[in-house]
Parts: sequence; C-alpha cells; structure tokens
Amino acid sequence: MRDNPPAAMSTLPPAIAARAPSPLLPRHEADAYGPLPTPAPHTDAELTTLLRLLAAPTTLTIGHSRDTASITAAASLAEAWRAAGRTVLALVHWPEHAASWLRPAQRFTAGRPDAWVVAAAPLGWAQMSRRLRHSTDWEPTRTYGFASVGDSRLVALAGPETLDGMRGATTDGGTWLIDRGWVTRHTPRIAPPHPMTR
Repeated sequence: MRDNPPAAMSTLPPAIAARAPSPLLPRHEADAYGPLPTPAPHTDAELTTLLRLLAAPTTLTIGHSRDTASITAAASLAEAWRAAGRTVLALVHWPEHAASWLRPAQRFTAGRPDAWVVAAAPLGWAQMSRRLRHSTDWEPTRTYGFASVGDSRLVALAGPETLDGMRGATTDGGTWLIDRGWVTRHTPRIAPPHPMTR
C-alpha cells in the first residue's frame, strides 16, 4: 500500500545546501500540516520486525524524541540489542523545537555506527533529518525507524530526498520504505519470533 506524498517542501541539493545558512523548516510550513500525531507505544511485533531488518549491522546509534513512547521504544530496542551481544554506541535524544538541532545531529553521527534507528515524533525527526543531511555524513539508507516515523507528512516536511531509503516497521509487524517521496507499506509476513526477542 502506498501513501500519496503531500506536496513536497522545497529543499536544496546537498552540494548547495552545505553552503546555505540553515536547513530549518520554517514554522509556517510545519503548521500547514496541522498537529502531527504523538507516537503511540511500540508493539512487540514492531520491535521484532525492526530486529529482523537489522540482521546485518552490529553497532547501532539509537535516536529518539523526548515523549514517553519514543523513550520507551528506544530503551526496549537497546536492551534487546545488548542482550544479543551487540553494541549500542549511543542513545541520542532531541526536542520537538530547537534553535538548530546541530548538537544532537553531531552526537547521532559520532562513532560511525553500522546503522541508526529512530523512535520519534514526526516534526522533531523532520527537523533533525534536515539538519543531518545539511551538516553531517548521515545516510538515510542506513537508517531504520519505528512506526511513528513511517509517515508521508514527515517525508514532505523533511523535503525531497532527505529520507529516501529509510525503512522501518509498522505496528502490526509489517514494513515500510521511503522511496522518491512515497511511503510504501508491506503487510507482515508470517515468521518465527526473532531470537533476540525470545
């Protein structure tokens, strides 16, 4: 199933953006989408699917917004990851509103993890991802997310190509992928529980 992308917000190509003064989303553009949903508590199926998607990486940095559901989801993933003998380089959090998001963006990319995972409210992650693309060597193709960030409105807020290649889990254990401004969802497949969640 594909979500129709809302009209994309304008952003600059990466080479030009690096010279631009700020990647921040103007307040009026964020307001155009109305209030965005608060993240719901993650599900066991969601966590299991994320762990399955992350089969190859060994080191992670996990980022989250400061709402209770996102904090809990990030902590649950970190616990499962460490229990499997793998490394979490950092747990990084950010606010929904900030002056620039530069400090959390630098912490998020420090240490060059194999992959990044995001549990966050849409507006804060849209701003954070814009800063990451503008000011760091972060790669959306190595980034995975909980269901809360698989939202087509977030893709439009982040801007064209900012999140292309990012993938994640849906609450029912399916998957989603961001590709050319679209969020494509796939229904869950029947599979045995992942060893890390037993």
